[in-house]
Amino acid sequence: MDVKPNMPEEIANLFKKQHYALIGHHSSVKLCHWLKESIKHDRFCYKQKFYGIQSHRCLQMTPVTAWCTHNCIFCWRPMEGFLGVELPQPWDEPSYIVEKSIEAQRKLLSGYWGVKDQINAKKLEEAMEPKHAAISLSGEPMLYPMIGDLVEEFHRRDFTTFIVTNGTEPEVLEKMIERNTLPTQLYVSLTAPDEETYQRVNVPMIPDGWERINRTLELMRDLPVRTVIRLTLVKGENMHNPEGYAKLIMKAKPMFVEAKAYMFVGFSRNRLTINNMPSHKDIKAFAEELVKYLPGYHIEDEYPPSRVVLIMRDDISKKDRFIKH
Repeated sequence: MDVKPNMPEEIANLFKKQHYALIGHHSSVKLCHWLKESIKHDRFCYKQKFYGIQSHRCLQMTPVTAWCTHNCIFCWRPMEGFLGVELPQPWDEPSYIVEKSIEAQRKLLSGYWGVKDQINAKKLEEAMEPKHAAISLSGEPMLYPMIGDLVEEFHRRDFTTFIVTNGTEPEVLEKMIERNTLPTQLYVSLTAPDEETYQRVNVPMIPDGWERINRTLELMRDLPVRTVIRLTLVKGENMHNPEGYAKLIMKAKPMFVEAKAYMFVGFSRNRLTINNMPSHKDIKAFAEELVKYLPGYHIEDEYPPSRVVLIMRDDISKKDRFIKH
């Protein structure tokens, strides 16, 4: 049974116009650009190159479509419709969200059967049975009160899981650690080297966001799962003070650091210009500077189509880079 999204109709319509499939009261799915590229042109995203995830079998979803703790200036989502940090009840059950997310993905993909002579039909068939959940589409996923159970529900169905969090919900991470409901790979998005930059670039909707992020970084340090810090770098805004970034990264000691360019797409074009988008050369130069302040790390790989460089801890073997399916 379809449930009306728990948000004003004009905001729901804003997301629908962006090709989000809304699920239940607060969740949604959207086909990833790289999933479509993989099916149509056999191109893939950097996560496939870096970690072995198959782009065409990735389910990009969120349990909190319109809720976040930040109003980041570089966000490509329609955050003009974001509704703050309080998720309205009722909350949908994890099993319902997972089931309906898979259904929504299949429905979004179904149109490709009409042009199957122009695509990789085998990949399309496999895409109908997704095996990887990227819990990162929109909003701050840690605001969903049953996020650990959602991860567990995906794992029960033999999915691997990525969660991308902005780090402002350390108490939720603590609970996931206690209950052993952590994802396959935990990303923390770190987009400022100091508090002044944080306030200007992330535009927090909570008063103590910087302290909370630092607490999350400390919690990351000894996690028994794969850990990544992602730096989304915006030219002229947060692409400075590599030493400051390094100090924060060393608190967490993640397995991987991704230095990634802000992309001039979506709703971010209302707030930034194309001059804010770094080139791959800019990103590589920043990563080379950053790694000077990161003892025990080295540059491991890069993917120019996504303007991203992978920095890896020295004690991680090349084979351990890749997720075991």
